Amino acid sequence: MGLIPFTLLVALTSLVAGLLGALTGLGGGVVIVPVLALLFHVDIRYAIGASLVSVIATSSGAAAAYVREGFSNVRIGMFLEVATTLGALVGAYLTAKVSTHAIAIVFGIVLLYSAWASFWEKPSHRGRKPSQLAIKLKLNGDYPAAEGPADYVAERVPAGFGIMVLAGILSGLLGIGSGAVKVLAMDQAMGLPFKVSTTTSNFMIGVTAAASAGVYLARGYIAPGLAAPVMLGVLLGSLAGSRMLVKIRVSVLRLAFAAVIVTLGIEMIFSGATGRL
Repeated sequence: MGLIPFTLLVALTSLVAGLLGALTGLGGGVVIVPVLALLFHVDIRYAIGASLVSVIATSSGAAAAYVREGFSNVRIGMFLEVATTLGALVGAYLTAKVSTHAIAIVFGIVLLYSAWASFWEKPSHRGRKPSQLAIKLKLNGDYPAAEGPADYVAERVPAGFGIMVLAGILSGLLGIGSGAVKVLAMDQAMGLPFKVSTTTSNFMIGVTAAASAGVYLARGYIAPGLAAPVMLGVLLGSLAGSRMLVKIRVSVLRLAFAAVIVTLGIEMIFSGATGRL
């Protein structure tokens, strides 16, 4: 395949990945990495590097809007970024130590988890008793609700911090935003309102990916010719998806997305286990 057709196909595929990622809330990385590795036969480390660049671009645009609207909690996000950044550096370091077969298998498992997460019932704020640690660290805030500003305070801070380390490792190792794991930490472990969890997670994703991308760049795993069309495609797809999200029903789309993700996950696990990746 020639360079121009390859670039156009990668950009188009990335656009679809960004669109689906925005509509399901899982990000385009869960699609673009396995597609580049399985369909375009790109080395998985270069696919991960390109995905990290796209994650930084898409997160930066959406994060600014969520902070301006008062949903993202910057203080909580920066506190938890200590955990995710450390984890991301560990994950990025492991890419040179772990075989591509093992990375493919881990990615496949994460894809299957992401498919389940797309149907995960997200509970609303349950009003748990706040922890003294959260009060001391001022991990509280409010967000716009129908009845006016709704107050909240974080709970089970150590548990959330620990899960964030895992989210960072997965992000650095696999080149994804790990949004589902970050939301798990804030919504389930720390008892934050779901809208705050998802928007703060989006704010954090770019910082986590930037930490990993620096390691990938230093090791030569970010190829500009690949990263550029991936970044532009995912960015345009994400912008289109965010506009479509308020106008369409996504239940059928989530089902189709989950089916694709499960297929890719099984193929990644099989390819890694048989040595094809």
